Amino acid sequence: SSGINAEWPLRPGKGAIMIVYPMKLPPYDPVQAEIDNCEDLSGTQASLEVIEKEHGSLWWAGKELMPEKTLEDYIGKNEKTKIIVKLAKKGSSAPGREQQMTEEQKKQMMAWQYKKQEEMKKLHTADDGDDYYNSKWANSGALKNQFQGIGNIKWGPS
Repeated sequence: SSGINAEWPLRPGKGAIMIVYPMKLPPYDPVQAEIDNCEDLSGTQASLEVIEKEHGSLWWAGKELMPEKTLEDYIGKNEKTKIIVKLAKKGSSAPGREQQMTEEQKKQMMAWQYKKQEEMKKLHTADDGDDYYNSKWANSGALKNQFQGIGNIKWGPS
């Protein structure tokens, strides 16, 4: 209802931790430090990726989400809509789009396509014993055509 709350996605995780560890985790545990929002990242690679609330902005569908607006203003009243929001530094351009498929998925799809193509080639070139379907003696209407006198009619050049 009010602005965008960054803690909302963490609620299920906090609830799960409280169920699994009813006596709470020890204060030195990294998960507990994250829940209490007092994790010390100094001297780690993760500290370079932290964007403070006042220096960050949220992006969705190439649009910057303004804190004074609700998500309903952007996506409408459909509660079943799944959106993926990206965090970027304020003043920067929109973050790049994610790939639809990973390289591994592309390789798997191409391998499957090639396999199917090879199977189809084998089916078309294989002698399955069904060549007789096009033979003159396999024509089921040949006897009827012979009695009616139309057995030797050819359609097209001789």
